[in-house]
Amino acid sequence: MATRGSGGGSRADEQRQRILAGAVAVFSRRGYRAASMNEVADQVGLRKPTLYHYVRTKQDLLVAVYEEVLDESLRSARTIVAEAPTTREAVRRLIVERVRYTCEHRDLLTICFHEESALPSELAEPILERRREFERVVRDAVEAHLRETGRSLPMSVGTYVSTCLGAANWTYKWFDPAGPRSPRELGDDVASVLLGVLDA
Repeated sequence: MATRGSGGGSRADEQRQRILAGAVAVFSRRGYRAASMNEVADQVGLRKPTLYHYVRTKQDLLVAVYEEVLDESLRSARTIVAEAPTTREAVRRLIVERVRYTCEHRDLLTICFHEESALPSELAEPILERRREFERVVRDAVEAHLRETGRSLPMSVGTYVSTCLGAANWTYKWFDPAGPRSPRELGDDVASVLLGVLDA
């Protein structure tokens, strides 16, 4: 995504975030394929030529959505592992945070889970590598706990991690913001179930 030149960096960054937020609102409401750049421009109150000053194509906006979600998730996961007092707590916090983020950003996750096929392979591969790196952080945390405790799983570590992330990510489909449990409380619930396998 292109930004303004020297002297306007912070303003350009703010405008970029406004445009990205507008794209998320339009894509999640209309679907990426049905959405138009005119709708994104209208969403953020820009004329279309001004919008194109910051972003070249609708596809660039979709890539930026994926990058924002995955980069934020990766930064958070690394911080959680570094700060957790135990390896088990690292795994628990990773699951809780994944559920919390998913529930609080359902519009973003709707786009990410539904629109991946819209990306050509040359753009999809760097995004997939970011996702694999996030999964490696979770896998490394699980393996560290197993080494430390001498425990083993009744399945492969890869299957366990995929199950944990699948359960956490799928909450975007059924979480009720008006329900009795907050995103973090729901994360605690999901983690307690998934950690039962790790503690067995």
